[in-house]
Amino acid sequence: MTRPAFARTLPMRAAETNTTPVFAVPPGSCDTHFHVFERGYAHVPDPLYTFPDATLAQYLRMTEWLGLERMVLVQPTYYGTDNRLLLDVLDKVGPRCRAVVQVADDVSDEELDRYHDAGVRAVRLDLFARAGWSIDELVVYIRAVADRIRPRGWHLQFYSPGTVVRALLPFFAEFEDTFVIDHMGYMKESEGLTRADFDRLVSVLDGGYCYVKLSGAYRVAGEKELSSVSPLARALVEARPDRLVWGSDWPHLPNGRRDTGELLNLLADWAPDETDRHQILVDNPARLFFVD
Repeated sequence: MTRPAFARTLPMRAAETNTTPVFAVPPGSCDTHFHVFERGYAHVPDPLYTFPDATLAQYLRMTEWLGLERMVLVQPTYYGTDNRLLLDVLDKVGPRCRAVVQVADDVSDEELDRYHDAGVRAVRLDLFARAGWSIDELVVYIRAVADRIRPRGWHLQFYSPGTVVRALLPFFAEFEDTFVIDHMGYMKESEGLTRADFDRLVSVLDGGYCYVKLSGAYRVAGEKELSSVSPLARALVEARPDRLVWGSDWPHLPNGRRDTGELLNLLADWAPDETDRHQILVDNPARLFFVD
C-alpha cells in the first residue's frame, strides 16, 4: 500500500536536543496528551500514518529532560479501541501516569471498571471518524457515552474537527458533564473557522463544564508560524486559566523531529503569570486525572 506523504512519520529527535524550558517548570507538572507506539501490538486495518518512532522509553527521557513529572496517555487512532498497550504503559509507569481510552459502543461495565482500576480517567470521542454524522446523532452518541462513564467520575475528551466543534457549541453550552476539547478546538482558519467562532468557544469555556487543552498549536497554525496561535491561546488564559491543561501531543505525528521544548515554552508567552501556569500544568490536571 502506498501512503500519501503526510502519513509518513519522521524519526524521533533525541530528548536532549529539545529546547530547555525558559521558565521554572513547577513540581508535579503534567503533560496531558501524549501517545506511544510499540512493536507487537495490533493496529487498525488502515492506519492514517506509518508506524511511528515513539516508544515509552523515548517519551520518558523527554519528560525527564523538560521536568515533567506527570503524564496522561491518550489512545491514538492507530490502535483504535484496542487499549492493551495503554494498559501496559499504565502498569509500567505507575501512579504518575493516567490515561484516556477509546472504547466500543458495547463496552461492558466490567471492562470500564478494569480500566478505572488501571488508571483511566476519561474516554476519547473521535469526531473526525464521525464527521459525517448529523448534530442530532452526535448529541445522542455523546450523551450515551457520558451516561456510561459518569458513575466512575470520568470525563469526556473531544478529538474533533473545528467545524464540528463550532456546530456543537450550543450543545456544549448546556452540557452538564465535565469535558475537554483537544487542540484548542482545532479551529483552523484554513478550514473557514473565524475569530468569532473561537470567541463562542471561549464563552462556553467561561460558563460551563468545559476544559480546553492547550495542545497542537502547529495543527491549528497549519502553514503559519506558531505565533499565529498566540492570540487564541491568550484569550483562553485570560478567560479561565482554571479550565485549561497543557499537552505536548508527543510524538507530534507525523513529525517526530518537532521540538517539544519549544512547544512547552509557548506557555511563557500565553500564560506569563506564574500562578496561571501552575494551574495549567499542575492544579487542573490533578483535578481531572489524579483525584481518586
